[in-house]
Amino acid sequence: QLQASGGGLVQAGGSLRLSCAASGRTFSTDGMGWFRQAPGKEREFVAGISWSGGSTYYRDSVKGRFTISRDNVKNTVYLQMSSVKPEDTAVYYCAADPAGYGLGSSRYESWGQGTLVTVSS
Repeated sequence: QLQASGGGLVQAGGSLRLSCAASGRTFSTDGMGWFRQAPGKEREFVAGISWSGGSTYYRDSVKGRFTISRDNVKNTVYLQMSSVKPEDTAVYYCAADPAGYGLGSSRYESWGQGTLVTVSS
């Protein structure tokens, strides 16, 4: 299972680091992704990372501001959010891509409970 944490209230321009901790099995061979869903909007892909950490992917609106990383020893994936904007406000979820890629188009499963990020202007 996956559990996202680290959300909270942050001012625009600030930083926040989200964590996605895995339990029950190792996710070291899975690609991992972060998604978000804002009120009244569809869930969208934010960032993904391959099983090795060698490839990362981002939606355009967060490129240069967010960084995804992973620690396979700790079975944890991170999303470092910097220069946050009010439009980043959403519930953030992590999920696993068993194929190992972590692409936005990958088929994800093992969705964890989300963590709410609220950015104030």
